[in-house]
Amino acid sequence: MAQWSKGSTISRSMRRVFLPGLLKGLGTPNQKSPQMSPTPLFNLGTSKKTTYVELGEEDLKGGVPPEYGRSGAWSYHGNPFKQFFGGEVRTQSAHIEKDLHLSLDELFHGCTRRIKISHRVMNEDGRTLSIKDKILTINVKPGWKEGTRITFPNEGDQGPNNIPGDIVFVVQQKSHPLFVRQVNDLIYKTQISLEMALTGFSVAVKTLDGKQLNVPIDDIVHPAYKKIVTGEGMPLSQDCSQRGDLIITFDIQFPENLSAVRKQLMQEARAFT
Repeated sequence: MAQWSKGSTISRSMRRVFLPGLLKGLGTPNQKSPQMSPTPLFNLGTSKKTTYVELGEEDLKGGVPPEYGRSGAWSYHGNPFKQFFGGEVRTQSAHIEKDLHLSLDELFHGCTRRIKISHRVMNEDGRTLSIKDKILTINVKPGWKEGTRITFPNEGDQGPNNIPGDIVFVVQQKSHPLFVRQVNDLIYKTQISLEMALTGFSVAVKTLDGKQLNVPIDDIVHPAYKKIVTGEGMPLSQDCSQRGDLIITFDIQFPENLSAVRKQLMQEARAFT
């Protein structure tokens, strides 16, 4: 019994609990259904039916144990349920994931991508395979985010004993020279001098939809200061009429040194605050 797995003892115990009811439901070879032929399990005889149900298919593949062979020698030739219901059970192949690299502009406006794939398909003989190309079309909606998944069911490789897996494209956003995306908001960072930070200025920003914004900054700008322009960010994928915000941040360039005149002017300006 060394060749039998540890789980076999538990499995056999469970089968003994449910065996009487199961065998009763199976009936005998003479109790034929009016709609289907008897399963091969009926033809095994009572003792062999008991052996099959108690041990299960995996254990029987290793041979029939001696204690179950008293009613005459016999060997296991496959799962009778599978034979009765039409052959081996087909399983689905693993899904295939591919990156879909999109620019921020494409994710802002939306676009259409056509991607050629090559996959194995069954020939008409049902035994041999061929490699064929296919074009998959992806309609990118405005506002899609990185990580968005687009699934094409059963477009993976076919095989004689498997169901093709899905092909899944996962959106990866390319970097942009001006904007950084933060969910539905767009971050725009600009450099300013210390003088501008203290005295005020305007920021010119060209948005992804081509508008030229001129944003006045009247506040004193400190390192953590942000200017929010409402409704100038990314469109929301569930409602393209709604948009996130444009957030302007500032990189203040401090001078390496100040002349005596500039220091005097700053001291005078501080005296009026």
